[in-house]
Amino acid sequence: MEVVITGIGLVSALGMSLEESWQGLIAGKSGIKWHQPFPALPPLPLGLIGEKPASLHSLTQVVVDAAIKDTGLVLPLTDCAVVIGSSRGYQASWEKLAQQIYAGDNSADNAEKLENWLDTLPHMNATATARQIGATGAILAPMAACATGIWAIAQAAILIQTGQYQRVIAGATEAAITPLTLSGFQQMGALAKTGAYPFDLQREGLVLGEGAAVFVLESRQLAEKRQAKIYGQILGFGLTNDAYHSNQLEPEGKGAIAAIKQCLARSQLTSADIDYIHAHGTATQLNDRVESQVIKHLFPPKVAVSSTKGSTGHTLGASGALGVAFSLLALEQKILPPCVGLQEPEFDLNIVKTAQHSQIHQVLCLSFGFGGQNAAIALRRNARWG
Repeated sequence: MEVVITGIGLVSALGMSLEESWQGLIAGKSGIKWHQPFPALPPLPLGLIGEKPASLHSLTQVVVDAAIKDTGLVLPLTDCAVVIGSSRGYQASWEKLAQQIYAGDNSADNAEKLENWLDTLPHMNATATARQIGATGAILAPMAACATGIWAIAQAAILIQTGQYQRVIAGATEAAITPLTLSGFQQMGALAKTGAYPFDLQREGLVLGEGAAVFVLESRQLAEKRQAKIYGQILGFGLTNDAYHSNQLEPEGKGAIAAIKQCLARSQLTSADIDYIHAHGTATQLNDRVESQVIKHLFPPKVAVSSTKGSTGHTLGASGALGVAFSLLALEQKILPPCVGLQEPEFDLNIVKTAQHSQIHQVLCLSFGFGGQNAAIALRRNARWG
């Protein structure tokens, strides 16, 4: 059964909508700016949506509403499943609560937060989405580090392919700017000092960002029956795990290669059929080096490659979902998005430096996460576009 995407909601540091973010991206803009959201920590380049860190609940509500509006559906969507993932979930709420408890704050406000702690369990964001749209189908809340977004979309596609549902709301949201997250990445030496420069010789590390992307997935039969706009078709996906290290990639990219091969086989594609790769491209030394090796090993030199994290920052669990959204617009508008921040490439890849028109038909979106989580998804332009 063919699975298509008929609605997209997206918020990023580039803008409060899919269109605003996309226009900023193809113009070569970056939403990364200097911020100091926490007085105890020094200023850092961050991909904040506003002037202060976003609320996960509000972020999810906004993108779900936008996706539903985009696809033209009317609530409630009772016979619908929900797959909304996040790698951090409500960590910000837990950090605040911990600070208050250890500070000996016994105020009524703190007691109320403690009373409502069940609302901040990892799966509750997906549950809140089901309530928001009136969905009574299955609820899944995947957590697969930075591969979460593609995981969520793949799980949603499986629910449709197996005939369990005709429609699924799926994606990932991340409000990752918290003291512990910043301190943790800084302690690892992974944070950039000035900005995000994926695949660049002078790259410094990742820039944390916040954002969300949610999609309406439907069977092609249902979408065409209601004459919905179709952004593109999900051809296949690959999901593997390195079983190697808690936070480092396997140095030869064996798990990543396996995921991509799995994805291509399921999609009935060869590596030569891929016109564009939306790379994970975190701008860290190890990720970009291993990912470049993987791409060179599997694909012909002509395939176009870019990472959009120089524009949005690294949105962790949501990054793959943002990548899928940008890849779908690339297919629809026949525009390759640029690798913003790149000045001097370290690797011999066909990296897109400025947005350019191209007759692209099939794209591959990649995500690699802590713990060796590898995810790849193949997308095709809708057949009616020719």
